[in-house]
Amino acid sequence: MAVEAPARGEARMPRRGGLRHRLAERGVDRVLLLLAPAVLVVALLFLYPMMYGMGLSLQPKDGGGPFGNYAAFFRDSYQRGTIGKTLRLALPAALINVGASVPIAYRLRGRFRGRRPLTALLVLPVTLGTVLVADGLLRYLGPKGWFNRVLLDLGVVDEPVRLVYNYWGVLFSLLITGFPFAFLLVLAYMSGIDPTLERAAATLGAGPWQRMRRIVLPLLAPGLATTFVLAFVLAFSVFPSANLVGEPAGETRVMAIAAYQAAFEKYDYSMASTIAVLMGVFELLVIAVTLLLRGRLYTGPASGGKGS
Repeated sequence: MAVEAPARGEARMPRRGGLRHRLAERGVDRVLLLLAPAVLVVALLFLYPMMYGMGLSLQPKDGGGPFGNYAAFFRDSYQRGTIGKTLRLALPAALINVGASVPIAYRLRGRFRGRRPLTALLVLPVTLGTVLVADGLLRYLGPKGWFNRVLLDLGVVDEPVRLVYNYWGVLFSLLITGFPFAFLLVLAYMSGIDPTLERAAATLGAGPWQRMRRIVLPLLAPGLATTFVLAFVLAFSVFPSANLVGEPAGETRVMAIAAYQAAFEKYDYSMASTIAVLMGVFELLVIAVTLLLRGRLYTGPASGGKGS
């Protein structure tokens, strides 16, 4: 009895099934279509503005070639100085927020009475906003604020201590508004460290500082690097506090203020885009250095902090 040859459609079905199976093994299936809306949003709200801004920065208002704005920015010492002023605010603010978060999160990761109210109190500045924090700083640390009144009444100083309308006012604002984010991130990473590792080290005679240095900090390193990067990016884009409690024409004239002035005072949107692009470049440089240092100091899994 002769065997009939399979139809063309039937012959192709195993091939399609085999390809689909191989793609599924690599994690490629129809479920990925659910990412399409998110990809579209990222493209419209991030990629397109970024590419448009980069293209606009290459079209100088006063001519000079595609890179005329970049050359003009670095030739002008007043504009060039905003780079150092911004880094001088962002780097210390990020380091202090991350450094202060570690011991506090280490203590609060356990369960004890009053843990939740204390945690809520530490993250309360998130709800205040930059403007309200600036207003509080002016009322408390201003020339006629409570802090200076107490110092003058006690005879500690002869004239008010200048803590606002300068570098320190902006730094205090960045610390107050940035600490809750750093603290919550560090607390999340710290809570992921298996406490049995420290107990095992304690049974072997390791003291508190040794356990912190040999166990907690190495496992926490990836989380600290990520937290520092996010805290730095948040502080690097400082704008409201630099105007409200700083000296926007002097030592706190950061890159964001320079971009705003170029766009809305000089109506030079090309130069404003140039400054915005440079802000992104310097942020990426700091992020790259941070990740490089993390790779050199920590060679474990990228997730870290899980006790594995």
